[in-house]
Amino acid sequence: MIDDIKKDAATRMAKSVDALSDNLAKLRTGRAHPSLLDHIMVSYYGQDTPLKQVAQVNVEDARTLVIQPWEQTMVKPVEKAIMESDLGLNPNTAGTNIRVPLPPLTEERRKDMIRVVRHEGEQAKVAVRNIRRDANSDLKDLVKDKLISEDDERRGQEIIQKLTDQHIKEIDGLVEQKEADLMEI
Repeated sequence: MIDDIKKDAATRMAKSVDALSDNLAKLRTGRAHPSLLDHIMVSYYGQDTPLKQVAQVNVEDARTLVIQPWEQTMVKPVEKAIMESDLGLNPNTAGTNIRVPLPPLTEERRKDMIRVVRHEGEQAKVAVRNIRRDANSDLKDLVKDKLISEDDERRGQEIIQKLTDQHIKEIDGLVEQKEADLMEI
């Protein structure tokens, strides 16, 4: 029973860390990276479809992404989706290729991005702590129902706390890495 609670908590905490990682990948650093455009949806024959399913996204150089739609007719919709996104990018079309130059980040914009990164990290930590609280509550319920002893509960809480500490350390590492990427010029 304690193992089930531990496995559930570990799985949910890992999902929280993965979600943070995905959210941080969407934040723009000074370098071009294909994952910047992962969340962009393109109207593909009336259906909203992820950009990477209708086009190939490559890095041309440190500040330029090149997008090659699979179909010639998708050039305009892809270009429109990028312009309407919250990234503030202006794509340039040359035949079937779409070049997306990334403007350099100003110091003020970098600091704003770091604030966003720290906020995302704190949200992930809150999620992990909530999972810890739920697991400890489940342990308390097992003691109340006399399915485990109080010593088992204490051991279970220690295991859950170690899991929590491990995942919070991972979150801190992801946040520090993203901050370093943002401050790199």
